[in-house]
Amino acid sequence: MKKAICMAVALLSVAAGNAQAAGCLKGAAVGAVAGHVAGHHAVAGAIVGCAVGHHLVKEQKRKDAEERAAAQVR
Repeated sequence: MKKAICMAVALLSVAAGNAQAAGCLKGAAVGAVAGHVAGHHAVAGAIVGCAVGHHLVKEQKRKDAEERAAAQVR
């Protein structure tokens, strides 16, 4: 368990260095907990959670940009 958490933290610290890693840490934390509860797959959960969290933030930024563009047109 401790080894898996250390590996997940190391992976997250590398991923967090990327400027486009928005949402990765939060998603990875949630994914690690869910993976651990689902059968001791904390590292796999952290990886998937990072990807999902990044995707959600990217999607939200796109929607915000569209709303700002639509507001400027009015």
